[in-house]
Amino acid sequence: IASSALAKPQMCGLLDKRLLFHIVGAIIVSLGVAAFYKFAEAEPRKKAYADFYRNYDSIKDFEEMRKAGIFQRAK
Repeated sequence: IASSALAKPQMCGLLDKRLLFHIVGAIIVSLGVAAFYKFAEAEPRKKAYADFYRNYDSIKDFEEMRKAGIFQRAK
């Protein structure tokens, strides 16, 4: 009597079902992490570099380092 009330365990296709669930979950998590990295780290870094090099004068920087005595061979 008690055995007829219990549901039978699913055995056929269980591995496929679990693998599909975990693969889809892993893809969603990895896309989320990639999007977070792009917008939280890569874009601000790219903007900071662009802002720095927008007004950067390499000749002026070289002259300041030369006057400070950093270079031994430059005249």
